[in-house]
Amino acid sequence: MNNYVTYLEETLPQKDSLKLVKTEAKKFYQSNPPEECLEMGYTLYGSENFQIQEIGVFLLGYCAHAFPDAQVFLRDKVSLHKNWKVQEILAMAFDSHCKMIGYEQALPLIREWMESDNANVRRAASEGLRVWTGRPYFKENPGIAVEILASRREDASEKVRKSVGNALRDISRKHPQLVAAELAKWDLSSRKVQEVYQLAGKYLYVK
Repeated sequence: MNNYVTYLEETLPQKDSLKLVKTEAKKFYQSNPPEECLEMGYTLYGSENFQIQEIGVFLLGYCAHAFPDAQVFLRDKVSLHKNWKVQEILAMAFDSHCKMIGYEQALPLIREWMESDNANVRRAASEGLRVWTGRPYFKENPGIAVEILASRREDASEKVRKSVGNALRDISRKHPQLVAAELAKWDLSSRKVQEVYQLAGKYLYVK
């Protein structure tokens, strides 16, 4: 295990390299049993190198379907990380988990994360699944994606509202009428809702 950490320290450049982080995480996951991926995920997250931490987050996302504690760790521990880059990986790890268990089966978990008290958890769910309707299940059920996202239109967190607005904007490219119908129902007396409305309606010429 220490040899692998040393390998990563020597391999990863000082400059952030998401592509290499993804490659190393996937390579380890495909070459080792889930138990080792879980243990390595926790170990790497304990590193002081944020890129090594990111690989750990990816590994925990990959094996969370087999080890529920890994999903809890992502939600309760990784979501508290101060580095926004690690939060981006959390979103990707959440999507990996949803993909592995199936997006329809993941619906209760997606809703749970979208309703979390932690803004980083809510954003991980919203941002991780973009483009939502490019994912299986939501591709055939875009209305459910719109409904879940729209429920956070007045979120207390600006970063969550921005993610929600951008995700709805993504959906509007292929489903303009669906998104337009949703936006038409909104009460725009709230500044927060107005912000999401403007983002979501960008391709609908919403003023």
